[in-house]
Amino acid sequence: MTVPTRLVLESLMRAPDEPVWGYRICELTGLGSGTVYPILDRLERAGWISGDWEVGQPEGRPRRRCYAVTGAGRAGYGNARAVRGTPAWGFLRPGSAGERT
Repeated sequence: MTVPTRLVLESLMRAPDEPVWGYRICELTGLGSGTVYPILDRLERAGWISGDWEVGQPEGRPRRRCYAVTGAGRAGYGNARAVRGTPAWGFLRPGSAGERT
């Protein structure tokens, strides 16, 4: 599993009670949209994450597609971390909302 994929998964797992959309993941991880969106697509097709569109049309911006890690994703990522070792938490951008203190 690549570091960018690990970062995307970790950013989703660190915010289980708040919606996380693609651009927000870019902000949390420091990765570009050309990296994040293909990862989200692959993870969703693999069943590791689920994505749902916002209900209604927000004023002044497009609807967001919000993502969450599935049970299969948590198990798969847990297995991958056990094989690989240390999580990539240290790679999250300092001062990001996803950073643990």
